[in-house]
Amino acid sequence: MTSPQRQPLLHDLAVTLAAPTVVLSEPDGNLDAAAPGAGVQGLFHADARAVSLLRVTLRPLGAPSGEHAGKAPPAVGGEGWLPVVAVMNAADGPGRSRFVGLAQALGDAIPDPTVRVDRRRILNPGLLTEQLTVRSTATTPVHLAVRVEVAGDLMPLEHAKAGLAPRSPLQPAGELSSGTGELRWGDDTVAVTVSAPGATPDAEHSALTWTLTVEPGENVDLHLAVEITEPDAVVTAADPRPTWQRPDVTADDRRLPALVAQSLDDLQSLRMAMATSPGDTFLAAGVPWFFTLFGRDSLWAARMLLPLGTDLALGTLRTLAAQQGTRTDPATEEEPGKILHEVRRGVFDDGMGLRLPPVYYGTVDATPLWICLLHDAWRWGLPADDIAPLLPALQAALGWIETAAQAGGGFLSYIDHSGTGLANQGWKDSGDAARFADGRLAEAPLALAEVQGYAYEAALAGAALLDAFGLPDGERWRTFASSLADRFRGRFWVSDQHGPYPAMALDGSGRPVDSVTSNMGHLLATGILNADETATVAARLAAPDMSDAYGLRTMSSQSGGYGPLRYHCGTVWPHDTAIAVTGLARTGHTDAAARLIEGILDAAPAFDYRLPELWGGDARTDTPAPVPYPAACQPQAWSAAAAIALMTAMTGLDPDVPAGRLHLRPTGPLPVGAVTVTGLTIAGEQLDVTINSGGRVESVTAPAGLTVEESAELRA
Repeated sequence: MTSPQRQPLLHDLAVTLAAPTVVLSEPDGNLDAAAPGAGVQGLFHADARAVSLLRVTLRPLGAPSGEHAGKAPPAVGGEGWLPVVAVMNAADGPGRSRFVGLAQALGDAIPDPTVRVDRRRILNPGLLTEQLTVRSTATTPVHLAVRVEVAGDLMPLEHAKAGLAPRSPLQPAGELSSGTGELRWGDDTVAVTVSAPGATPDAEHSALTWTLTVEPGENVDLHLAVEITEPDAVVTAADPRPTWQRPDVTADDRRLPALVAQSLDDLQSLRMAMATSPGDTFLAAGVPWFFTLFGRDSLWAARMLLPLGTDLALGTLRTLAAQQGTRTDPATEEEPGKILHEVRRGVFDDGMGLRLPPVYYGTVDATPLWICLLHDAWRWGLPADDIAPLLPALQAALGWIETAAQAGGGFLSYIDHSGTGLANQGWKDSGDAARFADGRLAEAPLALAEVQGYAYEAALAGAALLDAFGLPDGERWRTFASSLADRFRGRFWVSDQHGPYPAMALDGSGRPVDSVTSNMGHLLATGILNADETATVAARLAAPDMSDAYGLRTMSSQSGGYGPLRYHCGTVWPHDTAIAVTGLARTGHTDAAARLIEGILDAAPAFDYRLPELWGGDARTDTPAPVPYPAACQPQAWSAAAAIALMTAMTGLDPDVPAGRLHLRPTGPLPVGAVTVTGLTIAGEQLDVTINSGGRVESVTAPAGLTVEESAELRA
């Protein structure tokens, strides 16, 4: 889905988010999409850039005299407008940012700054409000004009992503009524209204200006609002009620609580719903490129957040089930029982060959992952009354897996039938993601290793749910899983000078795509590997060529085609690392898990604990901090959720509410020292756990009716 040679940069932009709205600005709070090197600046609402220019400047004025004495100085225009020099920007909670700037040309003529401008940005879905506070400690009154330039081009997101030049701003209509400055623009789908009480629009209606006098020791507040309306919206804001419980985390290593706190703030801001079902909350995949419902991403994020409650899982499951495939359509990749890949307002056309329909099903893994989420939510205590209406969707999803396996010679595979869709339809969906060990690209249809693991896990999960709810075919799906594991064992394993490992995929000719990649890490928690195979995979993941970066590399540094900043061929993705850590912890490979956890914790401070989509795969010994991937989404749902997954892996929580049990198997000595987590949620009630620095369980407070089982060797 990328245009790597032209994709704009955004790694150094300030992000303020309240789905489905986001502001991407310079560190001083201004944004100008047309400025040289601006990247992808703008105020985006869903798939459109509502505001492409929002810039605050000021101009010193002389003291009022004559007919203007005792009045505010007159409005001015023309040259002489000066920037506010940024000295600080910081996140201030979900949907909140603060910027502090200095007005160097104003105030006393001394080295110390005496006039500053504080900018408080508050974003709610469809509504940006800003308070500009001019503060003076000067010894004489300060006379100035404050101007806000504002415009919008309503450029589609996919054109911004492709690096296309901004459109010409739409011509606004302006008015001034009772001292309220107001500008409007829009098209048939989106309308934008900018208001600035007390400001005056200029003749071109491209700026709003206040004139004011600030007395010594005084503050003057100015207010700006941008409202976006979208009558025919596809996605909308989530229900404002909390979707999960926020736990309290303490640890000897203070980076873990900081990471969890920032991640939960980001996840709160990524909550979204479909306009047709506003009560069912899911997580938008990421800002700005994937600012909508993505099957795979939303499922993984909801799965990682199950220790905080099952409401998000239920909303995600319902939302995707409502659009589950019912027919065969090569243009959209829809098939009966298939779970979609993504939803957009209209056709997604980047102008460079990628053209996706508004509802696109081009993903091979979302369907088994939907089943896995339903099963895991059940084990975390999702009530039977919520599961029962989803059972027809479960049966349809299982049917799709069976049909897909038959069509793929026993494995789930994919190919882009339209020629304008995604060439790769697993999570590594860039066009060059699937490579042989010598660097050659693999040709479709491709059967990815991890997808076979997901299908194995989904078959067993589906069988358990069918049995529990009195439906037939449980044994048939257990047989399917066993046969799939045998086929996988016989076809996917390859060897190099370091020994055996599972290939990334099988290509269209059935040949193993033999690069060493992180795909094998996804197999560990699925159960498709036996104990010896699991140990082999754990050793490969722990080897320096995979793990000496700030997390797990997507591809071995020794493989052909590797590059530390290649999107899926050498970078580190935190969700990918967290999935591998979960599998390593569950299968007892605690040293390898700890090594990868340490990599993520070492990376987190460099991003102010807001984990982006990915970063460079450079070795930790080569760079003092992770190298940003400059076009990475930030925040990204499954990256933020990875913090919860890592915390869960360290505590070793493994619930089975239907069976009345909660098993704990911590990872042994923890890389963060002692950990206490209070306010987790299981079966709708509170769960607290404390693990000491040696990895032993010190205390567990679980709901009545659950039997807590601890690994004997790790008890305090």
